Amino acid sequence: MAPQLLSDEAVEEALETLDWQREGDELVKTETRKDFASALAFVNHVGALAEARDHHPDIAISWNKVTLRLSTHSAGGLTELDVDLAKAIDALGT
Repeated sequence: MAPQLLSDEAVEEALETLDWQREGDELVKTETRKDFASALAFVNHVGALAEARDHHPDIAISWNKVTLRLSTHSAGGLTELDVDLAKAIDALGT
């Protein structure tokens, strides 16, 4: 069964407890690390979380900055899969 899209209200409610922003049909977060190696280590941690959930963010690395974008493409927007992965990423800390 395909994941169900969240209502705008449900997304806004989830954002109250997340360190993410909404940009259209995506949750977006930029993390700044001390250097490139630290940024890569963070991406590897995110990758492990994503693999465990079989739900993968779009990731962009620019030296010490990592931008993550979450959306459930198969559903055409935001679902509980995105909120769950965002919470897990937030739990990694900075």
